[in-house]
Amino acid sequence: MSKAGAMRIDRLLCYLRFARTRSLAAKLVGRGHLRCNGIRITRSSQTVMPGDVLTIPVGDVVKLIEITALPKRRGPPQEAQGCYHDLRSGA
Repeated sequence: MSKAGAMRIDRLLCYLRFARTRSLAAKLVGRGHLRCNGIRITRSSQTVMPGDVLTIPVGDVVKLIEITALPKRRGPPQEAQGCYHDLRSGA
C-alpha cells in the first residue's frame, strides 16, 4: 500500500472475490475496462480507498460498487460483500 488507508486495485479485486487470483485481477485491470471514479484504470498498482466508486465488468454484467471498507484478507463471500455497496441493486 502506497498510502495509509489505500490498497492496490489488483489486491482489492482478489480480496473482494471479483477475481480468483491476484494475477487474474491484474489481467482484468490490464484490459482497460475497469474505472475508478469514472477514470479508466490500466495499472494494477493503482490504489483505491474507501469512498471510491468502481465500475467492474463481470461477465455480461457491469457492476457499480462503492468501497466502504478495505478487506484485511480474502475471506468468505459475506465478509467480502460487507466491504462494498452495490450501487445498481440498491443493496
